[in-house]
Amino acid sequence: MSRRFEDVAIGDELPPLNVPLTRTLIVATAIASRDYQDVHHDPSLAVERGSKDVFMNILTTNGLVDRYVTGWAGPAAVVKAIKIRLGAPNYPGDTMVLTGSVSAKHADGRRVEIAVRGVNGIGPHVTGTVVVQLEGEDGA
Repeated sequence: MSRRFEDVAIGDELPPLNVPLTRTLIVATAIASRDYQDVHHDPSLAVERGSKDVFMNILTTNGLVDRYVTGWAGPAAVVKAIKIRLGAPNYPGDTMVLTGSVSAKHADGRRVEIAVRGVNGIGPHVTGTVVVQLEGEDGA
């Protein structure tokens, strides 16, 4: 079921999403996004370069933020913009918790802005905003 523009209010909270940060998730999504940087798949080289382990790439984080918001908004939602900033790395063995809230509504185009935050055991991994276009009362 898709969320309708008329049913959304500024301040509405999205339900949190726990993302277990497995080594497989980190490595597989880096390779799937064609990011072959060794810090995303080779633990010893990641340590050599100053990291404690491999860590998630930005393309995976961007995809998870998209999934989080569209999972709330529904299949009819259209993502219009994603702006994110990375902070603490996502390392294997941790969990990232995504949270969000409606920060703005724009009646022209039925656009809703969602403030998103993803936090792991170290601190904020990602912060940003996602703008989605929602269905209207008429189903359009």
